[in-house]
Amino acid sequence: MTAGGMVMADRDGIGEAAPLDAVERRQLDVIRRWGTVGALLLAVGSLGAGAAPVFSPLPGTPLLGLFPRMPSAAMAVAWTGIFLIVSAWLWLGRFARPGRPRLMSRSQLDRTLLMWITPLVFVLPMFSRDVYSYLAQSQIAANGQDPYELGPATALGVEHDLTKNVPNIWRETPAPYGPLFLAAGRVISMVTGDSVLPGVFLHRLLGLLGLAMIVWALPRLARRFGVPPVGALWLGAANPLVLFHLVVGVHNEGLAIGLMLVGLELALRKMPLVPGSPTTREELLWIVLGATMITMGAAVKIPAALALGFLGVMLARRWGGRFSDLVRAALLLLVISGVVMVGTCVGTGLGFGWVETLNVASTVKSWMSPPTAMGFMGGGLGLLLGLGNHTESMIVLMRLVTQAVSVVIVATLLWKAFRGRIKAVNGLGAGLGAVLVLGPVLQPWYVLWAALPLATAVLARRFRVFATTASAVIAVILPPTGSAFDGRAYIVPQAVTGALIAFGLCLFVARRQVVPLIKRDPLPGSA
Repeated sequence: MTAGGMVMADRDGIGEAAPLDAVERRQLDVIRRWGTVGALLLAVGSLGAGAAPVFSPLPGTPLLGLFPRMPSAAMAVAWTGIFLIVSAWLWLGRFARPGRPRLMSRSQLDRTLLMWITPLVFVLPMFSRDVYSYLAQSQIAANGQDPYELGPATALGVEHDLTKNVPNIWRETPAPYGPLFLAAGRVISMVTGDSVLPGVFLHRLLGLLGLAMIVWALPRLARRFGVPPVGALWLGAANPLVLFHLVVGVHNEGLAIGLMLVGLELALRKMPLVPGSPTTREELLWIVLGATMITMGAAVKIPAALALGFLGVMLARRWGGRFSDLVRAALLLLVISGVVMVGTCVGTGLGFGWVETLNVASTVKSWMSPPTAMGFMGGGLGLLLGLGNHTESMIVLMRLVTQAVSVVIVATLLWKAFRGRIKAVNGLGAGLGAVLVLGPVLQPWYVLWAALPLATAVLARRFRVFATTASAVIAVILPPTGSAFDGRAYIVPQAVTGALIAFGLCLFVARRQVVPLIKRDPLPGSA
């Protein structure tokens, strides 16, 4: 065991697993095709169930224009694709399970991931309309206005094409994203102007750049921390939540997490396995480069900054594990991140206004956020007891309490990692999970902030079963749309019923190929 919990690769049997046998390779081919069909169905379903722009060209397009007129059928097709992808991912997991005598190779997993992602690159946005907010905020920056002071309705006007696509709750709010992301979005807006679909596509390419960084960093970090690289890639990059929300949903978490993970890998690249040895100039240069990348991730979305704390813990343990070493590491990373962040804010011309808009999302009060839900319940209890309506005050109070709890949890994890009781990367994953779950807003894709770092370092069967189950459940319960269907709630049960019937028919038709997959190791975490 070394600084930060890194291990020698050959001590954990990484790379010693045999390749898949002939039967398993045939089963892998079935899984690939199964997931690819699911991705194609999701792409087709997006034509009617996706978050199409307000002025969509689809209704007037021959053949393709049929799907917007059949929302129930389109959503059923999309949900069938979801079921196929999630089931294919679960079956694929048996070939990536840590401790298995035969594992699929990195190239086999890469080809599978490429087959599943390719159809999703060209779909309409689904599960969220956030990408339209990205476009509007980026256009504000391209116009020379301040996106941290003005919302789309004020800066662009309510009749602007980009404003009309932004959800109503965000039309008046300034951008909550870091200057690096809006600078990249500004370039996209300069290229596409008011053209919505080309802008969406370029933002998706930006997200795919983040996914490429995740795919690059995950196996390298996993090898450092004693986890089979294909196991980390399966739980991380091939996770349905990544496919649905980072690729299809076009969320900028992909870019932020990718920069964070790449930064961690670069910072650790020349770190010796034996703590206490002299620090070389080359090692210090890699540390500076890694901390720079992490800070750039924070300049996209601020949670990435937490990685600097756990990187500091690893540096302190590498330098000897004394409290003075911890102070030295903290000061070094503070200087690096400060210089990089100031340079980013000044260099992009967007300034420091983003610091004041970090809490913009907290204006939305959703039951998905535990502290907000507790505030609603507290306010409801007050009404029930005749004490008056204090819901707003209860929400504020619960959010303050839970945020304080998250600070205590992160501090505890940092100390445990410093003392060597836990791996630093495990502390990072758990800390990000605590900050986001106990924060004022919680979205399904926030799970990836915790899941991706943990995928690189946790071998425990219990965790992998929990992470697998949680990912699969979250992936299938969120409706594959970015709109509320104007209150037509009956569409959802109709679509789910149709999708379940279609999925059952797929299982029946392919039963000779599928049954062997179900009989052997149906759950990736099983022993």
